[in-house]
Amino acid sequence: MLNIALLSRGPSLYSTQSLFRAARNRGHYVRIIDHGQISLLIEQGVPQVVYEGGKLVGMDAVIPRIGASVTDYGAAIIRQFELMEVYTATRSEALIMARDKLKCLQILSASGISVPKTVIAGVPEALPRLIDMLGGTPVVVKMLESTHGVGVVLAESRNTAVSIVEAFTKLGQPVILQEYIQEAAGADVRAFVVGKRVVASMLRQAQAGEFRSNLHRGASATLTELSPEEEQTVLQAARLMNLEIAGVDILRSNRGPLVMEVNASPGLEGIETTTKVDIAGAIIENLERGVEKYAGRRKR
Repeated sequence: MLNIALLSRGPSLYSTQSLFRAARNRGHYVRIIDHGQISLLIEQGVPQVVYEGGKLVGMDAVIPRIGASVTDYGAAIIRQFELMEVYTATRSEALIMARDKLKCLQILSASGISVPKTVIAGVPEALPRLIDMLGGTPVVVKMLESTHGVGVVLAESRNTAVSIVEAFTKLGQPVILQEYIQEAAGADVRAFVVGKRVVASMLRQAQAGEFRSNLHRGASATLTELSPEEEQTVLQAARLMNLEIAGVDILRSNRGPLVMEVNASPGLEGIETTTKVDIAGAIIENLERGVEKYAGRRKR
C-alpha cells in the first residue's frame, strides 16, 4: 500500500475524484491536499513541506494536479518533495518546460518533431514580414499562457493580426503567431500518454463558426485511432518533455501530424467519458511501477 498525496485545489473536480477512486480501489491511502495552502520550510539539509500546521511526512508518492495560474509555486512544491526523496508523477522541471509554450515548441522542433510554423516578434514593426513567413493570413495569435482556448485568436487579415498583437503587448502579454492549418477543419487530436504508451485518444471538433477545438468551448469529442506516425510523434513529444503523464495535442495536416502542445496536467473528464478508458487507473498503475523503480535506485 502506498501513501499518496494528490495535489489539487479542487477536491470535487472530476480528475481529482477519478484519481482518488482509482488509488483507493487499488488499496492505497490517498490524501487530497490543496497545494495553495502548502508552505515550504527551507532549511539546510532538511527540506520540509508544511500543511495545516504540520509537516507532511511518510509520503511515498505525489500526483500533482497543478493549474496554469500557479505553475511556478506548484513546481517549487514538487521540487521540495523531490528533495525529500518522494517519487513525483510529474517532475518539477518537466512541468515548467511543458508550460512554457515557446520553449516547448523550440525543443520539439529542434528535435525533429513537426509543429505548426511559429514566430514571435521582437518588435511590432517586424510583424508584416513574419506573417509572410507563415504563408500569409489567416494566422493564429496565442498568448503564451493561454489555457482552454482563452487568449487564442484567429486573425483573418494582416491589419487585424497587428492590432491584436499590439493590444496584447500593451497588456504585458507576450504572444506567438502560428500558421493556420486549413485542412484540419477546426479539429485536433488529444492523445493521452501514461508511461511509455498512448492509453487513449480522441478527436475534438470545434462547433460551427469556431476554430478552437477545446471542449470548454463547446467542441464535440469522438473516439479516434492514431496512425503509427501519429503515435510515434506523440510518444516522442512526451519523452522530450520528460513527462510520464501527458496530453499531447496534434493537428492532422497535409504534411503529417503537427504537435501543438504538450499538456503536463491534462484533464481526465473529456477523454475518459469519450473513450471509456480507465485512464486514472492506468496513472495509478504507472505510479506503482515508478515508486518501485525509484525505491530500487535509492537502495543502490
